[in-house]
Amino acid sequence: MEILLWLVPPAVVTLLAMAWVSWLGREGRGEVDRDEAVRRMGTALGKDHPGARYARPVMVRDRSTGIAVRPSSRPSSEPSSERSTTRRAS
Repeated sequence: MEILLWLVPPAVVTLLAMAWVSWLGREGRGEVDRDEAVRRMGTALGKDHPGARYARPVMVRDRSTGIAVRPSSRPSSEPSSERSTTRRAS
């Protein structure tokens, strides 16, 4: 039990911090009347936001083939029939 005595000071500090934060956040501090809040929200919604002008580019997704390694994007210089005969001859 004596080993856990070092936990007492941090627990007291934590409880004091929790009480202080709850006192700061209590209702009624910095409250704006309803008409003023509605006016501010109307002004904010009426602004022209820069992100609304440009559409996000469409992402082109690769077709899933079930293969872990993607095929190369370079076109092959040999036709497929020549490749298969060359492989067999070797």
